[in-house]
Amino acid sequence: MQRQIMKWAFAGAISALAAGAMAADGGGHRAWADAWSASPDTTGPVLDAQTVRQVVRTSVGGSELRVRLSNLFGSVPVTLGPVHVAQSAGAADTVPGSDHVLLFGGKPTVTIAKGESALSDPLTMDLKPLQQLAVSIYVPADAHDHPATIHNAGLATAYITEHGDATAAVRFLREETSGSRFYLTDVEVAGPAPRHTLVAFGDSITDGVGSKQDANERWPDYLAARLQADPRLSSIAVADAGIGGNRILHDNYGPSALARFERDALDKPGVSWVVLLEGINDIGGSGYAWDAKDKIGAQQLIDGMKTLIARAHARHVKIYGATLTPYGGSGWPYHSAAGEKMREQVNAWIRSSGAFDGVVDFDKAVRDPAAPKKMLAAYDSGDHLHPNSAGYRAMAAMVDLKLFAGNP
Repeated sequence: MQRQIMKWAFAGAISALAAGAMAADGGGHRAWADAWSASPDTTGPVLDAQTVRQVVRTSVGGSELRVRLSNLFGSVPVTLGPVHVAQSAGAADTVPGSDHVLLFGGKPTVTIAKGESALSDPLTMDLKPLQQLAVSIYVPADAHDHPATIHNAGLATAYITEHGDATAAVRFLREETSGSRFYLTDVEVAGPAPRHTLVAFGDSITDGVGSKQDANERWPDYLAARLQADPRLSSIAVADAGIGGNRILHDNYGPSALARFERDALDKPGVSWVVLLEGINDIGGSGYAWDAKDKIGAQQLIDGMKTLIARAHARHVKIYGATLTPYGGSGWPYHSAAGEKMREQVNAWIRSSGAFDGVVDFDKAVRDPAAPKKMLAAYDSGDHLHPNSAGYRAMAAMVDLKLFAGNP
């Protein structure tokens, strides 16, 4: 899979949510939710005395925010900062007068050990739902050429200066751009009302590959907009934990689902639900695998899902299983008769086993009724594997919002 490549009575739903799982700050009062996420998956270019500005869209509003920066794949400690956040004015520019400095332990810079991450201090800032923010990070001079920890397929443009600290600049004179996310993995939001997080956990289909660049047209983005359109569910944040090429059982482009599930899903602040869409790369990868360990069967994949379900339930988090979308025509050996049989076996188990707390039938949402092994042409990005923006909209529309009402 390319690298860059889901009528309950709603009365009292919000008060029930307030009694559910919440992540609070050290004072134990504010309920934080993960309003935006990009799971780190590899290393990228070296930034040397340069500023990178990244535009993100928060899935819920609030009165405070904080960001998480990651050095997960770094080989040495990295120092970052200053870090600024402002309202985006479109492209690389910001709205005048909206700029704020983020602090880390009261300081404008932070040194992050290799393999670790850092959470900024809370910042008071009025945030609207689905608001575009520009997060600017200065990376001081690097004498040793240490690659940045990135999320590879950002489906969003990162703007990079040639040299110097431009974190406070309203007009950002970028010298280069990238399609990846640098260091920034989470934007967390809090406010007076309780908030909860829904984690969309998956591979490049959850990551939005095939959708329009800089358009926020991944299925988790469309789902966030649906939740915001319902006042009874507008306290629910959506965190996208998709990684291109991700597998359940084995590492590929980034750590496997089994290896990263706690960090990228269960440890998110306010997490109450996970929608799991994983497995197509395990199946496709099995088609061309040279190593015996990568040759898998349906039962191994099901057992991997059972492990994730058990981990979620141990943390009192509901987990919904999403059926694997059709990929006929994507090319042999990634798609094969044996792989298609495995996909259908896994989907049958997801639908009928009762192991998940609920089911989201993404397969039904995008398949061609006349040729169910293939994606409907109107939803196909062109590679017969990834939906386009219309396909992602159809997937989000298939999610039953009743799954997120009531006490998690």
